[in-house]
Amino acid sequence: SMMANHQEFPLLARVDGPADLKRLSVDELEDLCKELRTYVWQTITRVGGHLSASLGVVELTVALHYLYDTPGDRIVWDVGHQSYIHKVLTGRRDRLPTIRQLGGLSGFCKRTESPYDTFGAGHASTAISAALGMATARDLKGEQHDVVAVVGDGGMTGGLAFEGLNNAGAAGRRLVVVLNDNKMSISPNVGALSRYLTNIISSPVFNKAKAEVWQLSEHFPKTDTFRRMVRKVEESLKSLLVPGQFFEDLGFRYLGPIDGHDLREILSVVRRVKTMDGPVLLHVVTKKGKGIAQAEGDPLKYHGVKALARSNGKIEAPPPKPTYTDVFAYAACRLAREDERVVAVTAAMSEGTKLVRFGREHPDRFFDVGIAEGHAVTFSASLAVEGVRPIAAIYSTFLQRAYDQIIHDVALQKLPVLFCLDRAGLVGEDGPTHHGAFDLSYLACVPGMVVAAPKDGRELCDLMWTGISQADGPFAIRFPRDTIPDALDPDEVGRLSLRSIPIGSWEVLRPGGDLVLLAVGSMVQPALACADRLDAAGRTIGVVSCRFVKPLDESLLEQILRETSDVVTLEEGSLEGGFGASISRFAADRGHPTRILQIGLADDFVEHGKRALLLDRAGLSADQIEARIREWRVAAPRHGSDHRTAVSTPETGRAR
Repeated sequence: SMMANHQEFPLLARVDGPADLKRLSVDELEDLCKELRTYVWQTITRVGGHLSASLGVVELTVALHYLYDTPGDRIVWDVGHQSYIHKVLTGRRDRLPTIRQLGGLSGFCKRTESPYDTFGAGHASTAISAALGMATARDLKGEQHDVVAVVGDGGMTGGLAFEGLNNAGAAGRRLVVVLNDNKMSISPNVGALSRYLTNIISSPVFNKAKAEVWQLSEHFPKTDTFRRMVRKVEESLKSLLVPGQFFEDLGFRYLGPIDGHDLREILSVVRRVKTMDGPVLLHVVTKKGKGIAQAEGDPLKYHGVKALARSNGKIEAPPPKPTYTDVFAYAACRLAREDERVVAVTAAMSEGTKLVRFGREHPDRFFDVGIAEGHAVTFSASLAVEGVRPIAAIYSTFLQRAYDQIIHDVALQKLPVLFCLDRAGLVGEDGPTHHGAFDLSYLACVPGMVVAAPKDGRELCDLMWTGISQADGPFAIRFPRDTIPDALDPDEVGRLSLRSIPIGSWEVLRPGGDLVLLAVGSMVQPALACADRLDAAGRTIGVVSCRFVKPLDESLLEQILRETSDVVTLEEGSLEGGFGASISRFAADRGHPTRILQIGLADDFVEHGKRALLLDRAGLSADQIEARIREWRVAAPRHGSDHRTAVSTPETGRAR
């Protein structure tokens, strides 16, 4: 293991917690910043993880833990990509090499991991609301500690951040919001606020003028008339000069912008902030990837890195197999070429959804609205009102933020929005905040919603074409963060003859006798593998690709339930209100005595780790499914009863 040893990291090796920081001189703190950068860079390029954001906040993190008494004083980190330095300084230095791995540190802040992680967050824009809650609780309890929220400029594009600012400004409680402005979230920042912040920084005259007004007024008599006059001049000058007017109008004292890599400047300003009452906004300008030439040159590439084969700092890997995301991106481009009504909408995930290509090909028809999923969905709904056909590309877990808009703005009005949910099912190292475990349940209960899941890349293209050409209401397609099982080259997508699939139709892949596996999307391949092995016993085992979870293929399902004694449902989603539950209800309503085994995700949050490992742990690998079915078939058949199963998850060890 590459622990922070005394030779290479003499200062860092002495810092086991924030208290140790307070024993260092400012010169030593500056050297510590260098050591931290090197340690994080060496570790993360070796094991994989988020990198650029953490390199950008080294000085800021050191200053906050040096001046505040954490964890008594609360620091709330928005998102958590930027929290690696915080983790290293708060007793987790030697565990950093385990980050994002099964049983290791989480890639995000996590309350159960450390008392220094005050609020868990895997998705942006929550820190200001959370910090205001903590400040309010402090005041109610008559306590004195400080509360600081650290928000990136990317997080500031989310509506929740504005709701928090608005409420915090009005509440007037003692609270600090640090705006960590690196002029770049994962996707280049969109929106007026981003432009506003950029303008502020490029105009140093602002701060100078502000300071001079204050100095001027010190030398004059303190009469009421004069005070009124100075205030008037100050107000008009302020609106003309003060960059933070927007925040001041919301009720915050605005300080900045300051250089986020000048430790002495940060320390002196934060000391001042600590003496202020009421809400304060400190605007800190940082550089993503700071201090490491490769990362500064390409912060996007180094936003998140995979573990390297070689430790030369270059990110290299074998040419990757095509993923569902690749196929989705090529298919979206093709649909837009063939139908001028088609546009794409995403929420700060141009790179993640691979829609950068779409933006290049169709710049006028590509809309990245920032970290604002609710807005993305309502915006898509209104495009559909006007006859435009939006493809709303939003990760399964992030679409949860827009649930009200899905129901009220899209479904209730029967609008044809094509939802493409990437990262459905278990995503791997990002963990419980990012697993798309709930979409089958939360979408299937929405009236009029079509819910589909492709078994391979080819079927993803056909389903997208079906959604654009056939749907007269909301149509959702969910696919995993994984490679496609078929040998479809994304370049071929432009030449495929697209097929329209009858909505609500399933596909029998293997005709069955006394046992049929009903598999959804990513579970089709394991189901086929498992059927082959079980078949060795000489029984014919059927496999059906249930590409529509809603509506169900009722005629085929009715036939299967009539002819088969045992049915197994397989879904990479929560068993609560999922696919298996709807099959069981269908059978019960019609009085079929079929035994039904439901296999899916337990009613629990799944930890972080490699996707294949997690699927195996959750009982969804071919091996685990086979073992589970053998065990179930040996159990005495109890006709008419419905068996639900989920393997216990490691975090709680509770089985169903």
